[in-house]
Amino acid sequence: MKLVKAIVRPDKVDEVRDALEKIKVSGMTVTDVRGHGRQKGHTAVYRGKEYSVTLLPKVEIEVVVADETVDEVIQTIIVAARTGEIGDGRVFVIPVEHSYKIRTGERDTV
Repeated sequence: MKLVKAIVRPDKVDEVRDALEKIKVSGMTVTDVRGHGRQKGHTAVYRGKEYSVTLLPKVEIEVVVADETVDEVIQTIIVAARTGEIGDGRVFVIPVEHSYKIRTGERDTV
């Protein structure tokens, strides 16, 4: 099993979710996060004063998938989240050793 973590633009979350549902990926966790990479933020004006916004709003999507489907999930996320501009986000893949259902305590295979 693999944990796929994708950091995407907030306006791309619904597109990513819909694309994952089309390839039969159901459960996911979605979290509002803030950060920056090469984009480094921007300047904004609030009540006539200019200030620097260094941590930009992003959304983190986490899904746990079987090893056989991880490449398809990664490509699906990349296609759905891409705008072609700096700040589109990143995808991380992390190995998952075990998963357990809290209600029953049984070991899960995804």
